[in-house]
Amino acid sequence: MPQEIKTGFRELVEAAEREIETLPVEDAITLHGRGDVVFVDLRDIRELDREGRMPGAFHCPRGMLEFWIDPQSPYHKKVFAEDKTFVFFCAGGWRSALAGQTALRMGLKPVAHIKGGFGAWKKAGGPADLPEPAPGEALKQG
Repeated sequence: MPQEIKTGFRELVEAAEREIETLPVEDAITLHGRGDVVFVDLRDIRELDREGRMPGAFHCPRGMLEFWIDPQSPYHKKVFAEDKTFVFFCAGGWRSALAGQTALRMGLKPVAHIKGGFGAWKKAGGPADLPEPAPGEALKQG
């Protein structure tokens, strides 16, 4: 018998966004570089290599978030013990909404996420370290 999904991902994301702050990308850009804010990049390392990185962002693969937040975990990262605002982002804003909700429920606060994720960040002109084109790619494009 096939699985019957009762709650879809869109409902989960919408519920998460009701619990946490969703930052318009322009507001997130104004926070970049502040010492009291940690941007947390949840994307897979392959996404970072392919799409680029936000300068100064802390990379935390989504699958490790709960383990890195919890000080009782052997995988805990000290950055999550700092008294700062945590702004999560992913490629498009879905994973970051769910991650922010999870972080808040674990006790991390304040938390927010970027509406539209890194894609919106780049489109709005947010600072980004973009990947170098592979050898020969510049020739194909030009």
